[in-house]
Amino acid sequence: MAFRAQPFRRNFLPLHKFLESMENQLQIYNTLSRKKEVFEPLHPGKVGLYVCGPTVYGKAHLGHARPAVTYDLLFRYLKHIGYKVRYVRNITDVGHLANDADEGEDKIAKKARLDELEPMEVVQIYTNDYHKNMQMLNALPPSIEPRATGHIIEQIQTVEQILAAGYAYESNGSVYFDVAKYAKDYPYGELSGRKIEDLQCNTRVLDGQDEKRSSLDFAIWKKASPEHIMRWPSKWSDGFPGWHLECTAMSCKYLGETFDIHGGGMDLTFPHHEAEIAQAKAAHGKDAVRYWMHNNMITLNGQKMGKSLGNAISLEEFFTGEHPLLEKAYNPMTIRFFMLMAHYRSTLDFSNEALQAAEKGMERLLKAVETLDKLEAKAESTVDVKSLRNKCYEAMNDDLNSPIAIAHLFDGVKMINSIADGKASISADDLEQLKSLYSTFVFDLFGLKKAEEQSSSNNEAYEHAIDLLLQLRMEAKANKDWATSDKIRDELAKLGFEVKDTKDGFSWELK
Repeated sequence: MAFRAQPFRRNFLPLHKFLESMENQLQIYNTLSRKKEVFEPLHPGKVGLYVCGPTVYGKAHLGHARPAVTYDLLFRYLKHIGYKVRYVRNITDVGHLANDADEGEDKIAKKARLDELEPMEVVQIYTNDYHKNMQMLNALPPSIEPRATGHIIEQIQTVEQILAAGYAYESNGSVYFDVAKYAKDYPYGELSGRKIEDLQCNTRVLDGQDEKRSSLDFAIWKKASPEHIMRWPSKWSDGFPGWHLECTAMSCKYLGETFDIHGGGMDLTFPHHEAEIAQAKAAHGKDAVRYWMHNNMITLNGQKMGKSLGNAISLEEFFTGEHPLLEKAYNPMTIRFFMLMAHYRSTLDFSNEALQAAEKGMERLLKAVETLDKLEAKAESTVDVKSLRNKCYEAMNDDLNSPIAIAHLFDGVKMINSIADGKASISADDLEQLKSLYSTFVFDLFGLKKAEEQSSSNNEAYEHAIDLLLQLRMEAKANKDWATSDKIRDELAKLGFEVKDTKDGFSWELK
């Protein structure tokens, strides 16, 4: 007997009602409790979100893209389900010393010395680079992006609060957090699962740190050595704040002494975020953060990718393909989709094969969206759009499980293709729901761009490249380097470009 697809009975809630029902179903994995918890904001309808941003002393790389895409997804989803979100992401532009320690040269000052620049020139160059790359990845800008150097007063005030509470001490012009004293009153190591007894046994005394009472103690204010460029006056010394302090001071300033979510890379869990917890409790007598979220690492052959390890591939190199490990250039949307295809708490290992698989998957998804716009509605549906919508939202509510949501969208691609091939039918109401679902997830939540928008972005870069070549040709002509000038013109001609010299410079077109 031939099977005949039966129509589905629909009972769609209006979108705003459906999203209201989603608001109290979001579960987030809290690193502090080591379990998924239902997200309930401190203030109904509002969310305070703080994310650790970059230390700007080098080009943005793939490791920077992981937290950017992770917390952009969170930011977009929270807003989508109805919350008003204040998203704060800092820029570290002072105090982050080499090897993340209390001794050594400031990373930015070191780069400034090597490049013969002012430290703030280094900061500006690489902040601009970071912003440009985040824009290419279509990561929304945060609500507030504070810099450490713009909040020295707040950091000094936090040091004073910690000293007044008895959890810090001054030594030779520097101020150190007293971990042993704190650990008598609060559980130091609760976020990372470390125990202070084990830390004390496994920590060696380092040269130059004899001004500390214990090698576990960390600087919250550091006296500047004579050659240290970046310094500010304080009652203790001319110096600079410890790296861990800025996030405590700035999150408190913009989100309050207690706020909802703090995010960052898993590598920051200890000592950075552990120190933040301790500083906040010491200064204010209570926990600052209600939910701690951590994205996992990008790895290259199993090793964390990062500037300090010397194995980082910059985002610019991914976009141009100019790196020996890259087989080709990759569109920023391919990088973004590559990130979303793995859960944010899982390790993501880089390979050309994985990126190319992501590229094909994204193209298939975007092609289905194009097909969706061409579908014609019928009297009744033989497809279950409501179930697909519910599954996608259930995945997102399960700790932002984007790979599962994407898998459901690919199931929907089969549905779309079946309708296009005449093997299934869809009603007008269901068609609008399906279009809304794909527009919401593919573009609004996952932040992908339509194929034509990606092409427009690529065309702009391509036009700039041609202009640059012809500008070099003009300089060669001005220097009477006719051989180079002719070579650029002739090679472009072979590729189909017609170059014309004009009184204002040049013009070109592709024949």
